[in-house]
Amino acid sequence: MSLPTLERSVTRIASGRVRVRVQRPVVAPELRIADNPAAAVLRSATGGPVSRDNAARSTGLSIATVNRQVSALLAAGLLRERPDLTASGAVGRPRVPFEIDHEAYLTLGIHIGAAVTKIVAADLRGRILGGLAIATPQTGQEFATTTVARSAKAFLQRWHRRKPLWAGVAIGGRVDPLTGVVDHPKLEWQGAQIGAVLGEVLELPVSVAPHVEAMAASELLLPTIESRDAANGRVAGPERGSSLYFYVRETAGVAVTLDGRVHTPSNGPGSIAHLPTGSDVECTCGRRGCLEVTVGDRSLHSRAVGRGIIPAHNGTAGSTIVDLYRAAESGSEPARELLAERATILGNTVAMVRDMLNPDRVILGGQAFTGYRPAVTHVARAFNQGSTLPPTDIRISGFGGKVQEFAAVVTSLSVLYADPLAAIRRTALSD
Repeated sequence: MSLPTLERSVTRIASGRVRVRVQRPVVAPELRIADNPAAAVLRSATGGPVSRDNAARSTGLSIATVNRQVSALLAAGLLRERPDLTASGAVGRPRVPFEIDHEAYLTLGIHIGAAVTKIVAADLRGRILGGLAIATPQTGQEFATTTVARSAKAFLQRWHRRKPLWAGVAIGGRVDPLTGVVDHPKLEWQGAQIGAVLGEVLELPVSVAPHVEAMAASELLLPTIESRDAANGRVAGPERGSSLYFYVRETAGVAVTLDGRVHTPSNGPGSIAHLPTGSDVECTCGRRGCLEVTVGDRSLHSRAVGRGIIPAHNGTAGSTIVDLYRAAESGSEPARELLAERATILGNTVAMVRDMLNPDRVILGGQAFTGYRPAVTHVARAFNQGSTLPPTDIRISGFGGKVQEFAAVVTSLSVLYADPLAAIRRTALSD
């Protein structure tokens, strides 16, 4: 992918000199497993130190190609050698293991939710170093985008010993990945310039992605502990075929992955928010039983309060969906029944979408699946009873309750993972 032309603005100051300011570009995320040699070698080291021989075996590249890419990535500062791990008796530099330099750099991930925005720093392996959560501002998109950008800037200043390379934003609604412009009906945003605002405030390249597509990409690019080879830390090869990623928390959405690439429709992601469920919950669209208003956290919490299952206030603060989970775990039968009801609706809906698309595997993400683990049994039972196709691989995301944060992380790393040497050149031009 060629480097875009950087916009430059010239400002004349009182002394008569000219100051050239480089606008940090918005760069479309790369939600895929890239096949260029540098990307393959970098990915081979995401699980920990690896020898060149093992990198050649896992990537399918020749040892000569691996050596050239390792040299280039070492020169770019993305890899570092580990002579302390060289096998006893091994001779020559090619025998020295290498790993991602996970101490010199960071990327900044931002997940903007309908109620909460999470800001995290991650190393180049995709491990989260730390983070914070703020309430998503509800008082207009210009104020909201500026507030999020300034909060991210203040958070970034905590990490003065690391060089920030990139910022990534994962957000619901419709995203133009080329411009970073977002329409978000729940937040009442229309044409919000989130990419440009963050680029200006953070002085970093910025990528913006629809959050469910980014979650699906995290399953491809940020392997969980369970998917690593415990013997030597190598990352398992990418899963081929197709995957259906199904997400529910406050909102509901799906994404499809085909042979290592997240499908990104040119008109934005499709919507499952208004799929019929048969419930009698009234939706803002005027109908009853729409999926999102039936299974979303806020709606479920309201019904729990309305039925007297949990109080409207917990101490001095308002109660949340967590209070419903706690009530169920403490033995409240009405709480358990309400959560089982939601789980059954989720299982039936996943089965319906699975039968339409017939993917090779189904991945469930979001706190509606992970917040209350006993509900998973009801999801599985309803899915198995509702699907008319043969059994398939269905599992809960290994990122658990942090799917939002890792969606932001993968957005911040995706361009680097797709073409690491070009990405580093881009960040150098932006300095």
